[in-house]
Amino acid sequence: MPQTYLITGGSGFIGSHLTEVLAARGDHVVALDNLTTGRLQNLDAVGGHPNVRFVQGSVLDELMVDELVHQCDVVVHLAAAVGVKLIVEQPLRCFTTNIRGSEIVIESAHRYRRKILVASTSEIYGKNGSGPLSETADRILGSPSVARWAYSTAKAVDEILAFTYHRERGLPSLVVRLFNTVGPRQSPAYGMVIPRLVRQALAGAPLTVFGDGSQTRCFAHVSDVVDALVRLLDEPAAIGEAFNIGSSEEISILDLAHRIIDATKSTSTVDVIPYEKAYEAGFEDMFRRVPDTTKLRELTGWTPTRSLEDILRDTIAEASTERVAADVGDTAEPGLSVSELVTPIDP
Repeated sequence: MPQTYLITGGSGFIGSHLTEVLAARGDHVVALDNLTTGRLQNLDAVGGHPNVRFVQGSVLDELMVDELVHQCDVVVHLAAAVGVKLIVEQPLRCFTTNIRGSEIVIESAHRYRRKILVASTSEIYGKNGSGPLSETADRILGSPSVARWAYSTAKAVDEILAFTYHRERGLPSLVVRLFNTVGPRQSPAYGMVIPRLVRQALAGAPLTVFGDGSQTRCFAHVSDVVDALVRLLDEPAAIGEAFNIGSSEEISILDLAHRIIDATKSTSTVDVIPYEKAYEAGFEDMFRRVPDTTKLRELTGWTPTRSLEDILRDTIAEASTERVAADVGDTAEPGLSVSELVTPIDP
């Protein structure tokens, strides 16, 4: 039976892809977004779809969130202040937005007994660089005075809220920890590494690699991540649990930069910039971050189907299209306007 999903951050990078998949299978979606980092254009593919409704607003608006949760069957809480750049430059805003926003959404889900999926992050594990990280791996964090760890702490509070509401009050909640999701519609702003490096390469500009470039990451295609989200939403046994979602294809950031140069046939060079010059003094990073997705695979059968090569191809294609449109003047059909998409909250 079709259900109605409230997706906070619904016009964002991941939220818009999830909206498309749910609408395509016959579900109804209410996409809530304040358009700070989300874009209306991300929902162009479902513009005019009878099952999709966009509401412009913030998860900090308690009355709005309460009304929307009441109207829906399932809540997918993706809205958050994200990105290394934003976290470092505006730590107070990120910390308070993430904690208070999640508190409001989770409280509303409990009030109306709605199932809720809370999106968390691999940042939860902090500086733990040991082997593939399972969901029970230890969190290793630096000083609370370092802005980087405020985001990790805020997302940990989100998880604690989801878990304690489940254990003490019976809220049907689950948590996903996302490891470097990449793909079409991801903005290069806020420090997202692949979109940023790709656009630098296409422009012939130096690719900026922070630190010494030896730190390694694993990148998952947004289509694979959304597939995992849908499987978990459909799986009753996922309730009360946390799941890593990510790829195990590991690459250093320096190697990634050179691979992007090769893939774009760029003449760019690579500039290695020490952390103390790129960010504030005392910035700390993780040397290695690799997920163990055994738990997700054993429950749902999920495995990634797209490689890093696929991710780069899709990201390069999108960025190339943007450059052509910017060079000749965008003659494509205009995206949906706020007035066409926004549905006001009924009084």
